[in-house]
Amino acid sequence: MTVRVRFAPSPTGMFHVGGARSALQNWIYAQQAGGTFVLRIEDTDAARNRPEWTEGILSALDWIGIERGTYEGPYFQSAYASEHTAAATRLYGEGRAYYCDCTRDDVVARTGNTHTGYDGFCRDRALGPGEGRALRFRTPDDGETVVVDLVRGEPTFDNKLIEDFVIARSDGSAVFLLANVVDDMTMGITHVIRAEEHLPNTPKQQLLWEALGVKPPVWAHVPVIVNEKRQKLSKRRDKVALESYRDEGYLAAAMRNYLMLLGWAPTGDREIVPWQVILDEYRLEDVNHSPAFFDVKKLRAFNGEYIRALSAEEFAAVCAPWLGGTDTIPAPPWDPAKFDTTVFAAVAPLAQTRIAVLSEIVDYVDFLFLDEPVSDEQSWNKAMKEGAGEILDAAAAAFGALEDWTAEPLKAALERVGEERGLKLGKTQAPVRVATTGRTVGLPLFESLEMLGRERTLARLAAARAKLG
Repeated sequence: MTVRVRFAPSPTGMFHVGGARSALQNWIYAQQAGGTFVLRIEDTDAARNRPEWTEGILSALDWIGIERGTYEGPYFQSAYASEHTAAATRLYGEGRAYYCDCTRDDVVARTGNTHTGYDGFCRDRALGPGEGRALRFRTPDDGETVVVDLVRGEPTFDNKLIEDFVIARSDGSAVFLLANVVDDMTMGITHVIRAEEHLPNTPKQQLLWEALGVKPPVWAHVPVIVNEKRQKLSKRRDKVALESYRDEGYLAAAMRNYLMLLGWAPTGDREIVPWQVILDEYRLEDVNHSPAFFDVKKLRAFNGEYIRALSAEEFAAVCAPWLGGTDTIPAPPWDPAKFDTTVFAAVAPLAQTRIAVLSEIVDYVDFLFLDEPVSDEQSWNKAMKEGAGEILDAAAAAFGALEDWTAEPLKAALERVGEERGLKLGKTQAPVRVATTGRTVGLPLFESLEMLGRERTLARLAAARAKLG
């Protein structure tokens, strides 16, 4: 059997991290088996059918390494409407489906229970198609439906507990359950790898496969992704858009690595591994059943490790979007003409060891390219306490007397200022850092002053001293 897997997202305007994980799992399975990855856009909801949203899906897949031209598609579900209708017509003609005009209120009135599923009232009424009549699949009255699942074994469902479910609306359009099955049949899908939330639909879809005379695919339902409160990730409550992580400065390699750990782990006591290790070792049979916690703090730490593993040239290259701005990344606060690539190259290695996401690079280097440092009230209040003015005066005098404007002499000069006042270097440099960079946290101070230069350093010290009064 030639393996054919599919990823079938709806164009919703954002690309969910859970969808990204599913895409990667399907992609890896196809790669391992020498099979084919199929991309199908489920675009039958007209309100969600916008070209820019489809482009967003393609762009997100490109970013995580599933690049255009390396897979089959994209296909669009809307193009297969005739196949959906044909399948519904066939099931009706063979007595495997029937028309029903019951409303939900009708079912509740008959059963007296708002939680009861459909009661089969129209099974033998022999209704034909018409306005207000949906087409329902006639589920078996007895027996079991066994789902062969690479992750969960063989979940078994009593057929008598599966209600006669709707497969087509009164206007003839297929609902998700039928459309999804027909599309998979049409495209020759052999394995369906998707999130656990779809498992309750699986016995219904398997019954449809069998009723249409086609062997069901191999199923694999991977664990649901949850937040720190163990709630399923929600786009209304949680940060789930892959694009937002990309634009914040997470590296694609770090994101891919982390997503693949949601429910699985490589061998040995390790988590950060080369992609090839994941390609070699990942097995659906090894995926666990428990909900997978999407730990943003852990992802951030992962990303920091990946950033530090870059070469200096690679780091400078990946920082470029935040140093100039793009369609989705805001421009930095400095005048582009003031940006000096030589200066940035000199301090980039210092920043590389400190940042966890690439967007942080702006706050680390902006003082070098702005006419004045940023005004951060919290940093100012923390550093400019009693005695700060005296330190600024003394630092300016000591720095001004230096012939060698490099980090070591600058450090030695400020150490002497502190020693004369019984202060450790940390206390002495706090007001100097805020006066020159605007913040209490940043690059190593003396390397920063070296790159800032004598004239601007002394001018900023004087300006801060004047502000103190």
